[in-house]
Amino acid sequence: MELENYDEFPQTIPLIIEDDIFLYPFMIAPLFLSNEQNIKAVEYAIEHNKLVVVAVSKHGKEGKREHNSFFDVGVVGNIMRKVSLPDGKIKVLFQGLVKGKISDFSDDNSLFAHVDILRNEESNEQSIKSVIEVLIENVKKLSRLNIKFPADLVKTIEENDDATRIADLISSVLKVKKEEAYKLFSQANVEQRLLDIIEVIKKEIESFKIQKEITQKVNSKIEKTHKDYFLKEQIKAIQKELGSDTKKDEEIKSYKKRLKAKKDFMPKEAYKETKKQVEKLSRMNPDSPDANLLQTYVEQVLDIPFGEYANEKISVKNVEDQLNKDHYSLEKAKERISEYFAVKQLLEQRNIEDLKSKGTVLCFVGPPGVGKTSLANSISKALQRPLIRVALGGMEDVNELRGHRRTYVGAMPGRLIKGLIDAKKMNPVMVLDEIDKLGANHRGDPTAVMLEILDPEQNHEFRDLYLNFPVDLSQVIFVSTANDARRIPAPLRDRMEFIEISSYTPNEKYHIAKDYLIPQELEKHGLKKTEVSLNKATIELIIAKYTREAGVRNLRRVFSKIFRKCVKQILNDETLTKVIINTKNIKSFLDNPIFEIDPADKKDFVGIANGLAWTSVGGDVLKIEAIKLKGKGSLTVTGNLGEVMKESSRISYSVVKVLIDKGVLLIENEIIPKSSKELEEKTIVDPSEIYKRFDIHLHIPEGATPKDGPSAGITMALTIASILSEKAIKADVAMTGELTLSGKVLPIGGLKEKLIAAYKAKMKKALVPRKNYERDLDDIPQEVKDAMEIKPVDVIEDVLKEALVL
Repeated sequence: MELENYDEFPQTIPLIIEDDIFLYPFMIAPLFLSNEQNIKAVEYAIEHNKLVVVAVSKHGKEGKREHNSFFDVGVVGNIMRKVSLPDGKIKVLFQGLVKGKISDFSDDNSLFAHVDILRNEESNEQSIKSVIEVLIENVKKLSRLNIKFPADLVKTIEENDDATRIADLISSVLKVKKEEAYKLFSQANVEQRLLDIIEVIKKEIESFKIQKEITQKVNSKIEKTHKDYFLKEQIKAIQKELGSDTKKDEEIKSYKKRLKAKKDFMPKEAYKETKKQVEKLSRMNPDSPDANLLQTYVEQVLDIPFGEYANEKISVKNVEDQLNKDHYSLEKAKERISEYFAVKQLLEQRNIEDLKSKGTVLCFVGPPGVGKTSLANSISKALQRPLIRVALGGMEDVNELRGHRRTYVGAMPGRLIKGLIDAKKMNPVMVLDEIDKLGANHRGDPTAVMLEILDPEQNHEFRDLYLNFPVDLSQVIFVSTANDARRIPAPLRDRMEFIEISSYTPNEKYHIAKDYLIPQELEKHGLKKTEVSLNKATIELIIAKYTREAGVRNLRRVFSKIFRKCVKQILNDETLTKVIINTKNIKSFLDNPIFEIDPADKKDFVGIANGLAWTSVGGDVLKIEAIKLKGKGSLTVTGNLGEVMKESSRISYSVVKVLIDKGVLLIENEIIPKSSKELEEKTIVDPSEIYKRFDIHLHIPEGATPKDGPSAGITMALTIASILSEKAIKADVAMTGELTLSGKVLPIGGLKEKLIAAYKAKMKKALVPRKNYERDLDDIPQEVKDAMEIKPVDVIEDVLKEALVL
């Protein structure tokens, strides 16, 4: 079908916008159209027997009809056939006739475009023939390199003498970008168009030559490896061609340079081992699995900060100032820490190298929340050294500390070496947290490794299994923490000096809350000091009724809870400038009181005594109770007691029996039940009959709480003596002490916590073993000593004399 059968050009005809296909005048091609405007253009052309112009979208969006959204040169042709498809799409068979230049296009009537035929410029025929010869030669070269190049195309262009048709044929098979394709498509100067095509073909030839060379290089190795290896080798060959396959050499060079810089600071064995592994890595294929493991090892070793130390000199004054700034009270702990660093400072000043690294390892022992770890933080700040925390709680695998051998999958250095790497210094402050909670199983005993770590005679040559050479840990300042020193094995205890950090008194907690906790929590919650009012009485009420702990961790949580509610009130009420918290409205912030130590009873009772107990959260007052039942002299003990406490109860009962038999504990005849015969004869019954004719039930509340230890011995003996003699026990007296079978009172532990609990319960008198009185009374806060009388006792008779209402 020829153009003569249609109207003359220029003319306005329907416009079809395709996404990415340049059609040429000699083509008959199917088009799949879904855009509504394109479909309307096709229907209009068929209905009115019109030609259409097919233009190409610049941005790959079919049918987008805006100025500059499509190329202005397209193909004018006719619709030979139309077929409707599902989903509203159509398929048309389009026959290209001639190239057309879109000269006018209106957004208002975007279905049509004003088109004129694109006519070629006049050219020198002889020059064009010469260019065509060069073009055919290059096409032949390309067809030999590219197996996908149409084989019959060379023959077609050799037989054709139309330069424009030759250019169209070659352009249609070249794989070029859309903009370059448009440049070739729209060029009106035939000679220039042919030259442009030659340039494109030459680029294609060079590209295929490189690909062929790469393929040849890869094929030489393909027989030795898996087929999937082909892609990796191809990439490698490409990188080599680009000159970027020097990464491995650069890395090896970098490792050698870093190793040389550390040579003077590394142990000879370490340098020798590392150098050996770097040389081995340089000879290894980078794709080998062992190469990755070896590279990780080399990097870990070179990350160890050999020769790098925090240069800040030790200053006792700085340590003391920082400790006083960060902590209230804890005078003994602060003093011992100062002494520790005073020795180090003197050794440093006098340059006594042999002893500088040899000193005791401090271990802070105490209940949770009393400031053990934060003391280590203060030491780190004062010395301006990095702080590394190694959590030992629940650790059972010895390799966590000593490192894993490199023969294992996922091997890595131990926690101590990782700590040095993280600190980037060889002399950090390292906190060994919860050292009393180390475990042991089939993987070994970590406490045995700690012996080497904490022993100044050994830790200058600590051997990590992963590194396989010794590392000097002698410059590390080790500080350990524990809740219960008794759980630490004896050999490990021998390498540490324990600093006891016991419970805070209510007064100490008040000052800590006022000076530390409240300002810190206000800042954390974005509040100003002027926006919240908390008076002394309110803080003391919170300490007494809303927390029960040795430290202040839960107290911090309580203030956090209060300030969250304050923040919400301020946000909800813009006129509110200050939130006032007092004893009257505290329940609106914290609900009802949670904890409360029962105060001393005002009335004296028979068979109820106040015992003092130590718990992991501080001291407590236990009311030990007893009743007597008619029976045959048996003893029943309840209250979820451990074996030691059960034995202590039996000892107490036996001691009381001896006191009755000796007449020390007087039993009135009227309280001993008599048989009918004894009543008739008015017989005076032997006092020992009191424990033969009664069963004793001893109970230590609360039943759900496990309790153990010997320190309730004198309290249980007093309770049994009271119930058998029916003499009341003074309600304002509390006591603690271990009792022997001969009636002696032995010393106990945790006296400070126990007396603080008695003080909180408003006891007037506390009975303690004499050895504790002589040894530990200086540790008791002055406010506790001023508030109640602390009396020493030697034997059970002293306890009866002080506590029974005679």
